[in-house]
Amino acid sequence: MIITGSLVLVLGLIITLLVRYRIIRVPDLLLCGTFGFLLAGTGAASLIHNVLAWIASIFAAIHP
Repeated sequence: MIITGSLVLVLGLIITLLVRYRIIRVPDLLLCGTFGFLLAGTGAASLIHNVLAWIASIFAAIHP
């Protein structure tokens, strides 16, 4: 899915900038990443995916 790939790149850039300017430290980043991987294995993953798809459709409707 194009939105997912773009979103991953944007979030990766934001995280890189946060780590670079020491707004977020590497241990915090590892903790958040671990939480994300564990969350992806739960029943909440489909809900989160649906919410993100809904938000993406709103942005697509704003600027077709």
